[in-house]
Amino acid sequence: MIPLKSKLENEVFAFNELEDKLKEMGFTIGGNWDYDHGYFDYKLDDEVGYTFVRVPFTAYEKEIDQQGSLVTLGEPFLLGHKYQIGLDDHANVGAVGGSFNQFAEPQDPDASIDDKWIDIGKTLVEKVEGRLLQE
Repeated sequence: MIPLKSKLENEVFAFNELEDKLKEMGFTIGGNWDYDHGYFDYKLDDEVGYTFVRVPFTAYEKEIDQQGSLVTLGEPFLLGHKYQIGLDDHANVGAVGGSFNQFAEPQDPDASIDDKWIDIGKTLVEKVEGRLLQE
């Protein structure tokens, strides 16, 4: 994980408007969101694993799924994961276990990130700042 200093940190936004603007820029909501926090992810690379620019958010007013909710943004960061090649030795097997745990655990959940992605990530965050803080 590599933090990306940003003017976005601690800014408050209406969640629905924020989501619309970031989706237009290619971001998605990460799958591990909850009613009080989550992440907007932008995939930079997915060769041997993946590299994301991740923008964290937390509920400021109301829960995220409620109409009119507000969120506060955290410090954006780069996140890299590298996956195991081949089968996961710890994966559940059998009809029930296999249907719920079909993906290998990361080989390195906090993998090193190539310098080129750091520069690209910084540029992307600057574009997000321009889009969100222009008003």
